[in-house]
Amino acid sequence: KGTEEAKILQECKLIVWDECTMAHKQALEALDRTLQDLRGNGKLVGGAVSLLAGDFRQTLPVISEGTMADELKVCLKASHISRHVHKLELKTNMR
Repeated sequence: KGTEEAKILQECKLIVWDECTMAHKQALEALDRTLQDLRGNGKLVGGAVSLLAGDFRQTLPVISEGTMADELKVCLKASHISRHVHKLELKTNMR
């Protein structure tokens, strides 16, 4: 709190996290707690609109010497927050 970065996070209207599927579920949960604290708002991610982008068919979180089951246990879908996610699927590749 009190930093320039905190001020930006307090005032932003949209948070975009690209390639979030590579992140550990604890990263999303930490972001949620941090934004709730910084914004003084107990809603999910402090009430900010969040866009999480990624493909779960690609790279999952890397667990050193872990199995596929270990990776699935720590991916974002395993977080308690995932039940609040509204999934949108893009169909057309625009490259």
